[in-house]
Amino acid sequence: MVEVFKTNVRTRHHARQLVRQIHVTFAHYHANFDLDDCDRILRVECTSGFVLPSCLIKLLRDAGFQAEVLPE
Repeated sequence: MVEVFKTNVRTRHHARQLVRQIHVTFAHYHANFDLDDCDRILRVECTSGFVLPSCLIKLLRDAGFQAEVLPE
């Protein structure tokens, strides 16, 4: 399953830090950012089961960023 988020992450440095934190916190998630997109997209795929959007939003919020699920 894949979930797509709109974020306010602006720098590649922050994106790399957040991806590392996501991978450490959620072992079955694969995450990446598309900072060239106007919505600064975060894509998260779960290799077993479902992505938990509220947990990812909280992780980003705790790091000082905003995220919201983009509708399909």
